[in-house]
Amino acid sequence: MTKVILPSLTHEQVAYLITQADTVRDKAIISLFADSGIRLNELLGIKEQHIDWETQTIIIWGKGGKQRKAPFTKRTADLLYEYLKVKGVSQVSEKVYINMWGVRRRGIQIMLYRLEKRTGLPCNPHTFRRTFASNLHRNGLDIEHIMRLGGWENLDMVVRYTRSVKFEESLRLYQEMER
Repeated sequence: MTKVILPSLTHEQVAYLITQADTVRDKAIISLFADSGIRLNELLGIKEQHIDWETQTIIIWGKGGKQRKAPFTKRTADLLYEYLKVKGVSQVSEKVYINMWGVRRRGIQIMLYRLEKRTGLPCNPHTFRRTFASNLHRNGLDIEHIMRLGGWENLDMVVRYTRSVKFEESLRLYQEMER
């Protein structure tokens, strides 16, 4: 079995993608994906009442119908608040209402695909899931905590998702030895 190092984004690349997104909704979605590591189906199931502004967490329903909380940063909180404020004014009717985001799964995939083409950066829900794990690992968080925050059942996927970070760290130490 081939073990490819899968891409993840840096904090700077995520910030760039957010600036390149077309709408407040798209910016909020990208920021939430990167901050929380949630899956696309989990994102689509979020309701406004699931957001806990005080703890900056969202109740989501994960694989197998398991409920968990996903964290988000102040940047995402600000974007979510702005989006919900705008959405509240612009929502026409309940019949048009698909979910909190007003878009189906394919709409989010298309938005991310277009953003990837425009920026040249990998941009899909699983890239953001890897980004979540990798950036937490870069910041020194233990993989067991990353596993809990990301809703993984065991460490295997966290280890797989953070492989690029481990290589980057090893390379940095190697290069420092050479100086």
